[in-house]
Amino acid sequence: MDPPNDIFGSSLTLEDAHLNEGFQEGYNAGLASGKDDGREVGLRTGFVTGEELGFYRGCIDVWNSVIRVEPTCFSTRVQKKIKEMDELVAKYPILDPENESVTEMMGSLRLKFRAICATLNVKLEYNGYPKASDSKEMQF
Repeated sequence: MDPPNDIFGSSLTLEDAHLNEGFQEGYNAGLASGKDDGREVGLRTGFVTGEELGFYRGCIDVWNSVIRVEPTCFSTRVQKKIKEMDELVAKYPILDPENESVTEMMGSLRLKFRAICATLNVKLEYNGYPKASDSKEMQF
């Protein structure tokens, strides 16, 4: 309680009350905004990841189709790498985005993809990923 002769005591508590009220309003607005921003970033990141995984799945399916038609067209080493890449795409934790291994798995996929393309001497590139070659070259 304020002493009876303190005429400014109520002003100080009023300032604290407004400060706390303003803080709480700002906090709530930031929390709502952060959830919206987080949802947007999550959707965008999920879409980009799915698109890249789909690109790799398409390449793997084409290569496996070629192997079924002509089993000797790729070396056993390339066929092994295609199989390893297929297994990585299949076990990618799509439904568990907080899994700590996603970055490592995506890195492994990219490396295997580049190794296969280099061995086959083809210039396939995923458009959403930074290009290693000149933009004038053919892209799929």
